[in-house]
Amino acid sequence: MRIVILDGYTENPGDLSWGGFEALGQVTVYDRTPSADGGAEIVRRAKGAEILIVNKTPLSASTLQALAPELRYIGVLATGYNVVDTAAAKAQGVPVCNIPTYGTTAVAQFVMALLLELCHHVGDHSRSVKEGGWSRCPDFCYWNTPLIELAGKTFGVIGYGRIGKAAAKLAAAFGMNVLAFDKFAQEDGGTARLVTLDELLAQSDVISLHCPLFPDTQGIVNKDTIAKMKDGVLLINTSRGPLIVEEDLAVALRSGKVAGAGLDVLAVEPASPDNPLLQEENCLITPHIAWAPKESRQRLMDIAVENLKAFLAGTPQNVVNS
Repeated sequence: MRIVILDGYTENPGDLSWGGFEALGQVTVYDRTPSADGGAEIVRRAKGAEILIVNKTPLSASTLQALAPELRYIGVLATGYNVVDTAAAKAQGVPVCNIPTYGTTAVAQFVMALLLELCHHVGDHSRSVKEGGWSRCPDFCYWNTPLIELAGKTFGVIGYGRIGKAAAKLAAAFGMNVLAFDKFAQEDGGTARLVTLDELLAQSDVISLHCPLFPDTQGIVNKDTIAKMKDGVLLINTSRGPLIVEEDLAVALRSGKVAGAGLDVLAVEPASPDNPLLQEENCLITPHIAWAPKESRQRLMDIAVENLKAFLAGTPQNVVNS
Protein backbone atom coordinates (compact mmCIF):
# COMPACT_ATOMS: atom_id res chain seq x y z
CA MET A 1 0.00 0.00 0.00
CA ARG A 2 1.39 3.38 -1.03
CA ILE A 3 1.08 6.26 1.44
CA VAL A 4 2.00 9.81 0.36
CA ILE A 5 2.40 12.66 2.86
CA LEU A 6 2.29 15.88 0.85
CA ASP A 7 3.34 18.48 3.45
CA GLY A 8 4.83 16.82 6.49
CA TYR A 9 7.33 19.44 7.66
CA THR A 10 5.21 21.50 10.04
CA GLU A 11 3.95 18.37 11.80
CA ASN A 12 7.36 16.73 11.85
CA PRO A 13 10.38 18.94 11.13
CA GLY A 14 12.60 16.08 12.25
CA ASP A 15 11.88 15.62 15.95
CA LEU A 16 9.18 12.94 15.51
CA SER A 17 8.99 9.64 13.65
CA TRP A 18 6.87 8.59 10.70
CA GLY A 19 7.30 5.00 11.90
CA GLY A 20 3.61 4.51 12.66
CA PHE A 21 2.74 5.11 9.02
CA GLU A 22 5.76 3.20 7.75
CA ALA A 23 4.51 0.11 9.58
CA LEU A 24 1.36 0.24 7.47
CA GLY A 25 2.74 0.72 3.98
CA GLN A 26 5.32 2.28 1.66
CA VAL A 27 5.62 5.91 2.75
CA THR A 28 6.82 8.89 0.73
CA VAL A 29 7.13 12.16 2.66
CA TYR A 30 7.36 15.61 1.08
CA ASP A 31 8.13 18.56 3.32
CA ARG A 32 5.96 20.83 1.17
CA THR A 33 4.04 20.47 -2.08
CA PRO A 34 3.32 23.58 -4.20
CA SER A 35 -0.22 24.13 -5.37
CA ALA A 36 0.01 27.36 -7.38
CA ASP A 37 0.14 25.34 -10.62
CA GLY A 38 -3.49 24.32 -10.27
CA GLY A 39 -2.65 21.05 -8.55
CA ALA A 40 -0.42 19.54 -11.24
CA GLU A 41 2.45 18.87 -8.82
CA ILE A 42 0.06 17.43 -6.24
CA VAL A 43 -1.25 14.99 -8.83
CA ARG A 44 2.26 14.12 -10.00
CA ARG A 45 3.38 13.27 -6.50
CA ALA A 46 0.21 11.55 -5.31
CA LYS A 47 -0.83 9.66 -8.45
CA GLY A 48 -1.21 5.99 -7.65
CA ALA A 49 -1.33 6.46 -3.89
CA GLU A 50 -4.10 4.72 -1.97
CA ILE A 51 -3.55 6.81 1.15
CA LEU A 52 -3.01 10.57 1.08
CA ILE A 53 -1.98 12.56 4.16
CA VAL A 54 -2.13 16.37 4.07
CA ASN A 55 -1.98 19.32 6.41
CA LYS A 56 -2.55 22.50 4.41
CA THR A 57 -2.07 21.26 0.83
CA PRO A 58 -5.40 21.89 -0.96
CA LEU A 59 -7.23 18.98 -2.54
CA SER A 60 -9.82 20.29 -5.00
CA ALA A 61 -12.49 18.29 -6.77
CA SER A 62 -10.46 18.22 -9.97
CA THR A 63 -7.34 17.09 -8.11
CA LEU A 64 -9.27 14.30 -6.39
CA GLN A 65 -10.76 13.20 -9.68
CA ALA A 66 -7.27 12.99 -11.16
CA LEU A 67 -6.22 10.70 -8.31
CA ALA A 68 -9.07 8.23 -8.88
CA PRO A 69 -9.57 5.33 -8.80
CA GLU A 70 -6.54 4.42 -6.66
CA LEU A 71 -7.16 6.94 -3.86
CA ARG A 72 -9.03 5.31 -0.97
CA TYR A 73 -8.42 7.53 2.08
CA ILE A 74 -7.44 11.10 3.01
CA GLY A 75 -6.03 11.91 6.44
CA VAL A 76 -5.73 15.53 7.52
CA LEU A 77 -2.95 16.37 9.99
CA ALA A 78 -5.09 19.04 11.65
CA THR A 79 -8.50 19.70 13.14
CA GLY A 80 -9.57 22.01 10.30
CA TYR A 81 -10.23 20.24 7.02
CA ASN A 82 -11.38 23.03 4.71
CA VAL A 83 -8.37 22.35 2.44
CA VAL A 84 -10.18 19.25 1.17
CA ASP A 85 -13.26 19.28 -1.04
CA THR A 86 -15.01 16.85 1.28
CA ALA A 87 -18.14 16.59 -0.85
CA ALA A 88 -16.08 15.59 -3.90
CA ALA A 89 -14.19 13.06 -1.81
CA LYS A 90 -17.46 11.60 -0.53
CA ALA A 91 -18.77 11.33 -4.08
CA GLN A 92 -15.70 9.24 -4.90
CA GLY A 93 -16.22 7.08 -1.82
CA VAL A 94 -13.10 8.47 -0.11
CA PRO A 95 -13.40 9.19 3.63
CA VAL A 96 -11.68 12.28 5.00
CA CYS A 97 -10.52 11.96 8.61
CA ASN A 98 -9.25 14.78 10.83
CA ILE A 99 -7.62 15.07 14.27
CA PRO A 100 -10.17 16.69 16.59
CA THR A 101 -8.64 16.72 20.07
CA TYR A 102 -4.85 16.73 20.03
CA GLY A 103 -4.11 20.41 20.85
CA THR A 104 -6.55 21.32 23.61
CA THR A 105 -3.98 21.71 26.37
CA ALA A 106 -1.36 23.37 24.20
CA VAL A 107 -3.70 25.96 22.70
CA ALA A 108 -5.27 26.86 26.04
CA GLN A 109 -1.78 27.32 27.49
CA PHE A 110 -0.85 29.58 24.58
CA VAL A 111 -3.93 31.73 25.20
CA MET A 112 -2.56 32.50 28.65
CA ALA A 113 0.94 33.09 27.24
CA LEU A 114 -0.46 35.78 24.93
CA LEU A 115 -2.60 37.26 27.69
CA LEU A 116 0.23 37.40 30.22
CA GLU A 117 2.52 39.02 27.69
CA LEU A 118 -0.12 41.69 27.05
CA CYS A 119 -0.40 42.21 30.82
CA HIS A 120 3.32 42.37 31.64
CA HIS A 121 5.31 42.75 28.40
CA VAL A 122 7.93 40.41 29.82
CA GLY A 123 9.92 40.22 26.58
CA ASP A 124 10.11 44.00 26.19
CA HIS A 125 11.20 44.50 29.79
CA SER A 126 13.87 41.82 29.47
CA ARG A 127 15.23 43.49 26.32
CA SER A 128 15.20 46.85 28.12
CA VAL A 129 17.25 45.45 30.99
CA LYS A 130 19.79 43.87 28.64
CA GLU A 131 20.09 47.18 26.80
CA GLY A 132 21.11 48.86 30.05
CA GLY A 133 17.81 50.35 31.15
CA TRP A 134 17.99 48.92 34.67
CA SER A 135 21.65 49.78 35.11
CA ARG A 136 20.87 53.41 34.32
CA CYS A 137 17.72 53.56 36.43
CA PRO A 138 17.86 55.83 39.53
CA ASP A 139 15.27 53.63 41.26
CA PHE A 140 15.32 49.97 42.27
CA CYS A 141 12.72 49.11 39.60
CA TYR A 142 10.85 50.53 36.63
CA TRP A 143 8.23 49.53 34.10
CA ASN A 144 7.83 50.75 30.55
CA THR A 145 4.17 49.87 30.14
CA PRO A 146 1.17 49.64 32.45
CA LEU A 147 1.06 46.30 34.28
CA ILE A 148 -2.27 44.49 34.61
CA GLU A 149 -3.47 42.18 37.37
CA LEU A 150 -6.01 39.63 36.15
CA ALA A 151 -7.67 38.61 39.42
CA GLY A 152 -11.21 39.95 39.62
CA LYS A 153 -11.43 40.81 35.94
CA THR A 154 -13.79 39.10 33.50
CA PHE A 155 -12.63 36.62 30.87
CA GLY A 156 -15.08 36.13 27.99
CA VAL A 157 -14.94 33.00 25.86
CA ILE A 158 -16.61 33.00 22.44
CA GLY A 159 -16.96 29.33 21.55
CA TYR A 160 -17.25 27.07 24.60
CA GLY A 161 -15.96 23.80 23.21
CA ARG A 162 -13.00 21.75 24.40
CA ILE A 163 -10.37 24.47 23.99
CA GLY A 164 -12.67 27.22 25.20
CA LYS A 165 -13.41 25.26 28.36
CA ALA A 166 -9.72 24.55 28.93
CA ALA A 167 -8.85 28.24 28.55
CA ALA A 168 -11.71 29.14 30.91
CA LYS A 169 -10.30 26.88 33.61
CA LEU A 170 -6.89 28.53 33.33
CA ALA A 171 -8.47 31.98 33.50
CA ALA A 172 -10.41 30.95 36.60
CA ALA A 173 -7.17 29.77 38.18
CA PHE A 174 -5.94 33.37 37.89
CA GLY A 175 -8.99 34.51 39.84
CA MET A 176 -10.93 35.77 36.83
CA ASN A 177 -14.69 35.64 36.43
CA VAL A 178 -15.53 33.66 33.30
CA LEU A 179 -18.36 34.22 30.83
CA ALA A 180 -19.01 32.18 27.70
CA PHE A 181 -21.09 32.52 24.57
CA ASP A 182 -21.86 29.45 22.48
CA LYS A 183 -25.09 28.85 20.56
CA PHE A 184 -24.87 25.12 21.15
CA ALA A 185 -23.57 24.90 24.72
CA GLN A 186 -25.77 24.28 27.74
CA GLU A 187 -25.19 25.19 31.36
CA ASP A 188 -23.24 22.32 32.90
CA GLY A 189 -22.16 23.73 36.22
CA GLY A 190 -18.71 24.30 34.77
CA THR A 191 -16.27 27.16 35.00
CA ALA A 192 -18.15 29.68 32.86
CA ARG A 193 -21.54 31.31 33.07
CA LEU A 194 -23.28 31.22 29.70
CA VAL A 195 -24.51 34.60 28.46
CA THR A 196 -25.60 36.24 25.23
CA LEU A 197 -22.97 37.59 22.87
CA ASP A 198 -23.94 41.17 23.67
CA GLU A 199 -23.61 40.53 27.40
CA LEU A 200 -20.19 38.99 26.92
CA LEU A 201 -18.99 41.87 24.78
CA ALA A 202 -20.19 44.47 27.28
CA GLN A 203 -18.85 42.81 30.43
CA SER A 204 -15.53 41.22 29.45
CA ASP A 205 -12.13 42.73 30.16
CA VAL A 206 -10.54 39.98 28.05
CA ILE A 207 -12.20 38.23 25.10
CA SER A 208 -10.76 34.98 23.74
CA LEU A 209 -12.00 33.47 20.47
CA HIS A 210 -12.48 29.71 20.28
CA CYS A 211 -15.27 29.24 17.76
CA PRO A 212 -14.91 27.39 14.45
CA LEU A 213 -15.03 29.32 11.20
CA PHE A 214 -18.56 29.19 9.83
CA PRO A 215 -20.48 31.73 7.74
CA ASP A 216 -22.12 33.11 10.89
CA THR A 217 -18.81 33.43 12.77
CA GLN A 218 -16.69 34.89 9.98
CA GLY A 219 -15.96 38.48 10.93
CA ILE A 220 -17.63 38.08 14.34
CA VAL A 221 -15.16 40.69 15.59
CA ASN A 222 -15.91 43.78 13.52
CA LYS A 223 -16.51 47.49 14.01
CA ASP A 224 -20.03 46.86 15.29
CA THR A 225 -19.14 44.21 17.85
CA ILE A 226 -16.01 46.10 18.89
CA ALA A 227 -18.20 49.13 19.63
CA LYS A 228 -20.11 46.97 22.14
CA MET A 229 -16.92 45.99 24.00
CA LYS A 230 -15.50 47.68 27.07
CA ASP A 231 -13.02 50.46 26.45
CA GLY A 232 -9.53 49.02 26.85
CA VAL A 233 -10.54 45.40 26.26
CA LEU A 234 -7.85 42.80 25.46
CA LEU A 235 -8.55 40.43 22.55
CA ILE A 236 -7.03 36.96 22.03
CA ASN A 237 -7.43 34.80 18.91
CA THR A 238 -5.91 31.33 18.69
CA SER A 239 -8.76 29.91 16.59
CA ARG A 240 -9.20 31.13 13.01
CA GLY A 241 -7.95 34.38 11.49
CA PRO A 242 -11.10 35.26 9.50
CA LEU A 243 -13.09 35.52 12.73
CA ILE A 244 -11.71 39.07 12.87
CA VAL A 245 -12.16 41.90 10.37
CA GLU A 246 -8.54 42.96 10.58
CA GLU A 247 -8.98 46.51 9.29
CA ASP A 248 -11.60 47.15 12.00
CA LEU A 249 -9.34 45.75 14.71
CA ALA A 250 -6.44 47.92 13.52
CA VAL A 251 -8.62 51.03 13.87
CA ALA A 252 -9.70 49.96 17.36
CA LEU A 253 -6.10 49.33 18.43
CA ARG A 254 -5.03 52.76 17.22
CA SER A 255 -7.87 54.47 19.07
CA GLY A 256 -7.31 52.53 22.28
CA LYS A 257 -10.80 51.01 22.23
CA VAL A 258 -8.94 47.71 22.15
CA ALA A 259 -5.93 48.13 24.44
CA GLY A 260 -4.11 45.12 23.07
CA ALA A 261 -4.51 42.02 20.96
CA GLY A 262 -2.73 38.68 20.94
CA LEU A 263 -3.14 36.81 17.66
CA ASP A 264 -1.75 33.43 16.68
CA VAL A 265 -3.78 33.36 13.47
CA LEU A 266 -4.47 35.80 10.64
CA ALA A 267 -6.99 35.89 7.82
CA VAL A 268 -4.22 35.21 5.28
CA GLU A 269 -1.36 32.91 6.26
CA PRO A 270 1.56 33.31 5.99
CA ALA A 271 1.04 36.95 6.92
CA SER A 272 0.56 39.32 4.02
CA PRO A 273 3.14 42.14 4.17
CA ASP A 274 0.36 44.73 3.88
CA ASN A 275 -1.69 43.35 6.78
CA PRO A 276 -2.59 46.47 8.83
CA LEU A 277 -2.08 44.67 12.12
CA LEU A 278 1.65 44.25 11.48
CA GLN A 279 2.08 47.97 12.12
CA GLU A 280 0.27 48.05 15.47
CA GLU A 281 2.64 48.06 18.45
CA ASN A 282 -0.06 46.89 20.85
CA CYS A 283 -0.78 43.80 18.76
CA LEU A 284 1.18 40.60 19.40
CA ILE A 285 1.28 38.29 16.37
CA THR A 286 2.76 34.79 16.45
CA PRO A 287 3.06 32.47 13.43
CA HIS A 288 0.24 29.96 14.13
CA ILE A 289 2.20 28.01 16.73
CA ALA A 290 -0.28 27.46 19.58
CA TRP A 291 -0.75 23.86 18.43
CA ALA A 292 2.92 23.07 17.96
CA PRO A 293 4.59 21.86 21.19
CA LYS A 294 6.27 18.51 20.57
CA GLU A 295 3.90 16.78 22.98
CA SER A 296 0.90 18.08 21.05
CA ARG A 297 2.34 17.14 17.69
CA GLN A 298 3.10 13.63 18.98
CA ARG A 299 -0.54 13.24 19.99
CA LEU A 300 -1.53 14.42 16.52
CA MET A 301 0.78 11.86 14.92
CA ASP A 302 -0.54 9.06 17.12
CA ILE A 303 -4.17 9.88 16.33
CA ALA A 304 -3.42 10.19 12.59
CA VAL A 305 -1.94 6.69 12.61
CA GLU A 306 -4.86 5.32 14.64
CA ASN A 307 -7.28 6.92 12.15
CA LEU A 308 -5.61 5.07 9.31
CA LYS A 309 -5.52 1.79 11.25
CA ALA A 310 -9.23 2.14 11.98
CA PHE A 311 -9.96 2.72 8.29
CA LEU A 312 -7.93 -0.32 7.26
CA ALA A 313 -9.80 -2.38 9.85
CA GLY A 314 -13.12 -1.32 8.33
CA THR A 315 -14.14 0.91 11.25
CA PRO A 316 -13.11 4.44 10.21
CA GLN A 317 -13.08 7.11 12.92
CA ASN A 318 -13.08 10.92 12.93
CA VAL A 319 -14.68 10.94 9.49
CA VAL A 320 -15.81 14.44 8.51
CA ASN A 321 -17.61 13.58 5.25
CA SER A 322 -19.66 10.52 6.18
